[in-house]
Amino acid sequence: MDRYSNDPRGGRYPRNARSGDRPQQTGAAEHEAALRREMNTRKPKAHGQRDLLRRRLKLAVTIGVTLAVVLTARLGWVQLVWGPDLSEKASQQRTRIYVDPARRGEISDVRGQQLAYTMQARSLTASPVVLRKELRTLADFELQESKDYYDLKESERDERLDAKVKEEIERYAREIPKAIEQAGASNAEVSEKDILNKLKSDSTYQVLVRNVDPDVAEQIAKDFHGIAADMQSIRQYPNGAIAENVIGKISQDGEGQFGFEASNDGILAGVDGRKTFDVSPDGVVIPGTMRDEIPATNGAKVHLSLDLDLQTYVQQQVEQAVANSGAKSASAVVLDAKTAKVMAMANSATINPNGDIEKQLERGKTFANTTISAPFEPGSVAKVITAAGAIEDKKTTPDEVLQVPGSIDMAGVNVRDAWVHDVAPYTTTGVFGKSSNVGTLMLAERLGEQRFNDLLLKFGIGQTTGIELPSESAGLLPNLSQWSGGTFANLPIGQGMSWTLLQMAGVYQAIANDGERIEPRIVDHVEDASGAVVEQPEPEKVQVVSPATARTVRDMFRSVAQSDPSGLQQGTGPQAAIDGYQVSGKTGTAQQVDPNTGAYSNSNYWITFAGIAPADNPRYVVAIMLDQPQRGVHGEGGQSAAPLFHGIASWLLNRDNVPLSPPPEGQLVLEAR
Repeated sequence: MDRYSNDPRGGRYPRNARSGDRPQQTGAAEHEAALRREMNTRKPKAHGQRDLLRRRLKLAVTIGVTLAVVLTARLGWVQLVWGPDLSEKASQQRTRIYVDPARRGEISDVRGQQLAYTMQARSLTASPVVLRKELRTLADFELQESKDYYDLKESERDERLDAKVKEEIERYAREIPKAIEQAGASNAEVSEKDILNKLKSDSTYQVLVRNVDPDVAEQIAKDFHGIAADMQSIRQYPNGAIAENVIGKISQDGEGQFGFEASNDGILAGVDGRKTFDVSPDGVVIPGTMRDEIPATNGAKVHLSLDLDLQTYVQQQVEQAVANSGAKSASAVVLDAKTAKVMAMANSATINPNGDIEKQLERGKTFANTTISAPFEPGSVAKVITAAGAIEDKKTTPDEVLQVPGSIDMAGVNVRDAWVHDVAPYTTTGVFGKSSNVGTLMLAERLGEQRFNDLLLKFGIGQTTGIELPSESAGLLPNLSQWSGGTFANLPIGQGMSWTLLQMAGVYQAIANDGERIEPRIVDHVEDASGAVVEQPEPEKVQVVSPATARTVRDMFRSVAQSDPSGLQQGTGPQAAIDGYQVSGKTGTAQQVDPNTGAYSNSNYWITFAGIAPADNPRYVVAIMLDQPQRGVHGEGGQSAAPLFHGIASWLLNRDNVPLSPPPEGQLVLEAR
């Protein structure tokens, strides 16, 4: 209906007009004009509404298109620019890499007796920060079950929760050590205070206890929320301090730290395995996602040339010698005469890796292997080089009688014998049997400086042996171009240069092995993870002197251990003699430098001995050094190391049932009558 109604009288008026306001009836013309005016008034209003609608629609379309373009661009940016990075982050969040640790290889002696091996154990670990949050959440769940939970103020609830967490942490620190102690399942001291401090720390990872038996560790992890039993490998050294100077030890991280463990870490450690898989947000492995699996390769098993029984005996003898003689230290090396393999390598004050390391260090115990790392002046033991050179070059014969004065001048340096005497008719054998400095220098002069230097180098002096151990010293040998006038007056009698004990043993090994020096080695053989023998590089071999010369020198040096009631034909080391066997060797007494004066001391000495047993059919070479002994190795007068050689060589000859030597044909002549 329109807003006008027809009047019965033919007129039009607005429908809402009062009857009194109705207009008067008009004619047809007037009616048409009024209607036109009304239509013209309504038309602009309708057009305005349609324009407004169109504008709104256009704006909406524009906004929609713009949003679509923006979203499309955003999606493209995410897919093309951010996509790879986001994909990588997502992969990292769900990807887990599990490392399968390789087992460290075993170390055994030449007879297969264990020197070091790895045992599986567990470490109890926790994330203190996460643990305390989780304990608080658990405590909150418990508190919610109480009737007055919602009546408590927030501060009161916090106090109760804090107290509960503290109580639980203290219970952990108290109960975990008890559980371990009752099971006897840890090789480490477990401290309640230490565990408590670790659990109170702000760390995200703490090792609470190491070296726990796997079963006990798993049970503790099950009984105590937030405690994990992580896999751990424990290196065992079943013989304590025996051969520890050679074997060394590993760190808590499983890396070689000292000795053979350090220098051969690469072959002992093996290669860890690994595998990759995906996990769900709650940490559950997603089936079928295992990939990139690489199996672990366990470390190689190394068989050393050490003989554990012999090593034990030698180490005990060395320690006893230090106690008896009052020496600062002592060491001994035993080589196989034919192969130069190390059978024993001992020094005093060796640490026990199974004990309290800090306390032992305070008492002077050490991981050091002084037989290869602490060179010293060898003294008269070095005279064997002059003897070998003089016989090899035919500068003398064993029976030549030398008229040896009590002193000699060489390049302005006066050298005396250790005892006062007039000109004495010593044989070449007697010069070395009685250890005459003067007689030795007389023979060295026949060789000359160049030839003597060549001999030192052939015998390996001033060079490392290449043994498979760390921290080996080359010792000290002055270069020939740097020799001063007095150098040649010192070197032939064992002063002015320094050797390691292993180098000393190597010199006598060459004499024992018919003149062929073989670089000493301590690895007998190596087996890889599959049990296959791994070939080792051959040691260097040097023919220093001829076999005939070596045999002659061995025979000459039997004079050192020769005894004579009259003293005329007696050597300097009769205590080295062994009933039923011929032995060959040399005593040594080297003056140490006084740090206060810079000159040689008349009271501080290195006492040495190197010997071959048996001399007629060499099996063993034994080298010994004592640092500043105050008396003999058995507490007797004198300062000789010969008795220690006797003890070690006798034990070996008896243990290995070595056939007796043929009786010698009379005494060796040391001094002509």
